[in-house]
Amino acid sequence: MDQIVHKFVEVNGVKLHLAEIGSQSSPVVVFLHGFPEIWYSWRHQMVAVANAGYRAIAPDCRGYGLSDPPPDTEKFGFSDLVDDLLAILDSLGIDKISIIAKDAGTRPANLFTLRYPTRVTGVISLGIPHTPFGPPEFLKELPEGFYINRWRESGRAEADFGRFDAKTVVRNIYILFSRTEIPIADESQEIMDIVGPSTPLPPWFTEEDLSVYGALYEKSGFLNPLKVPYRSMDEEYDITDPVIKNPMLLIVGEKDYFFKFPGVEGFVKSGMVKHFATNLEIEYVPEGSHFVQEQFPDKTNQLIIAFLHKHSS
Repeated sequence: MDQIVHKFVEVNGVKLHLAEIGSQSSPVVVFLHGFPEIWYSWRHQMVAVANAGYRAIAPDCRGYGLSDPPPDTEKFGFSDLVDDLLAILDSLGIDKISIIAKDAGTRPANLFTLRYPTRVTGVISLGIPHTPFGPPEFLKELPEGFYINRWRESGRAEADFGRFDAKTVVRNIYILFSRTEIPIADESQEIMDIVGPSTPLPPWFTEEDLSVYGALYEKSGFLNPLKVPYRSMDEEYDITDPVIKNPMLLIVGEKDYFFKFPGVEGFVKSGMVKHFATNLEIEYVPEGSHFVQEQFPDKTNQLIIAFLHKHSS
């Protein structure tokens, strides 16, 4: 961790924070985080891939962590993250990368790969398979109290989160997302109310870790992280062929609550996922949760490095 260096690059009118480790001459691996995460959620993987001979770069997406917010939250979308990644690579003189993405980070990773396939050696996705773009069907199939439905509603999450400090909000979401059940609130409660104040953190997530997240979300707030991903699921893209032909690896934690979303397990296990990712490998982590890379870093790193070694050019 001490070897990770931090820098800022100015691209597309915003200043973005990058965490980096590894030799400047090594093959580049870019890590894209989800929510409620930041660059720090890749801390175990960054050190491991650097030790394996790669250069690891983990940005805070615009609106997250130490990066600037977008100039207009209403116009902020996933496409901005794709444009930012392209601009980061060009500003650093990097031609080709492998991408490792989790959760909401998978959409910009997949969009980037579809738009610039020759610049991507391979893509590793944690938990989220590549699917056709557009609002997912499960939004209609799960009840009103489903956390994504609640967070898509303007003002609802802001009022819910606003009752607590940022550290408590992150704590509650980490606890919720590390469970096997889909987070769904009753009509009479908000999402934050599902977690009691005495509920312990997951054993692999320390108070020190929580403090890092808390401080960074205290700085950034939650408005932009709510906009992307949750309030940008309807975003449309000029993609004529949604099939990714680059090498891909999907790492699935079998205890990840996302796997219980309607249709997800069937989409993956039936092989339909390979209609949209034709060069896909799938690896399962039996006890893995939504945060498999933090819960089981050694196992996750082993799978990542094997894939990188196999496909790096």
